[in-house]
Formats: sequence, C-alpha cells, structure tokens
Amino acid sequence: MLKARKTQLAKTLSGGEQQMLAIGRSLMSSPKLMLLDEMSLGLAPLIVNELYKVLREIRERGITILFVEQNVRRSLTEADRAYIMETGRIVLSGNVEELREEEKVKKAYFGD
Repeated sequence: MLKARKTQLAKTLSGGEQQMLAIGRSLMSSPKLMLLDEMSLGLAPLIVNELYKVLREIRERGITILFVEQNVRRSLTEADRAYIMETGRIVLSGNVEELREEEKVKKAYFGD
C-alpha cells in the first residue's frame, strides 16, 4: 500500500497511510508486543478494514497486539481476549466468545 508513496513525506500521507507507516516503523525493531491506541479513529471504513487485515498478518507472525478501540463490535471480532472498561475501571474481561454472549455487553454495545 505504501510502496507507491515511498518518496512522499510522511506528514503528507493520508491518515490511514500514516497509521500503516507507524506500524511498519514499529515492526523494524522486531517487537514481541505492539501497543496500538485508537488506530481506526477518524479513518474511512475501507482503510480500517485494511489496517485490521495487516494486524491479522502481524499476529500470524507471533507478535502479540494489545489495542485500545472504542468500536466494541469490531474489537470483539478481531481479538482473542478483551477488557471492557467503564469510567477507567475494568468491568468485564475474558475470552471474546464469552464476552459476546454476556448480557451486559449485548445490552450496552449491541442493542440486544
């Protein structure tokens, strides 16, 4: 995705391209763990889908990813484990399959 922009200054890239660049830069240090905070904030849905595709590829390399995301529906699709916070406190945590079935999660985030 960024190959066509290799001569372009980073500050002139789109928001999604800047996120991809940041992820690429972090991979240069061969991390065991990546921390991502609101990586999809303000980005178009197609770009967000591309970013999550890249995260899945990174995860397949054996790199652990800890991400903070307000899109609970997407987070519970992409993650293995989740921590749900309210007013700065963890109120639920566990395997995402279990959390998706939790009544409190269904009511608060899925409108069930």
